[in-house]
Amino acid sequence: MKQLITCIFLCTIFLVACNSTDKDDAAGKDLVKIVTKPFSDSLKADTFKVQILGDKPDNMHLAFSITSFSGKQIYDVDIKATDLFKNYIATIDLSKKKNQIKFLQEEVNRFFDDENFMEPAVDEADLPDANVPDKAFFDELKKNRLNGFIYRLGKESKNYVAWSDKEGKVKTYYTCCTK
Repeated sequence: MKQLITCIFLCTIFLVACNSTDKDDAAGKDLVKIVTKPFSDSLKADTFKVQILGDKPDNMHLAFSITSFSGKQIYDVDIKATDLFKNYIATIDLSKKKNQIKFLQEEVNRFFDDENFMEPAVDEADLPDANVPDKAFFDELKKNRLNGFIYRLGKESKNYVAWSDKEGKVKTYYTCCTK
């Protein structure tokens, strides 16, 4: 019995040692967030997914995609980690790898906060301004009342996207605060 306990103990230590990795290198790589919300249809839910890809902060990126209720990928964008870091360097200490990984994890964890889902994307009373890249699409959203989604490209930069029934694709309907 004593030998069995010793064997189990050694096997456990071996398994823990084999499965441990450098936390700085692997901390955020497997972080994936998925939510379902109506987007390309007012009733049927599409799947929103964001994850950290890459093995080091210098080549990591946030991969954001939307898959329609029918299973077709309708939006896909990569946001480079280095671009995000540049926007926050003055306010957050991102000089260390572990701080960069933590920052990316926080970005993913906040990506699908409720305030990022606009229901509807555009209200009837909203008027287009200089931040509206396509006024016809803005008017389309006023009429069809589909939902929108906002994601950050930096500290002061946000991209607002929604589904265009007319063009059959996700389009930007508002961009804010870019430099």
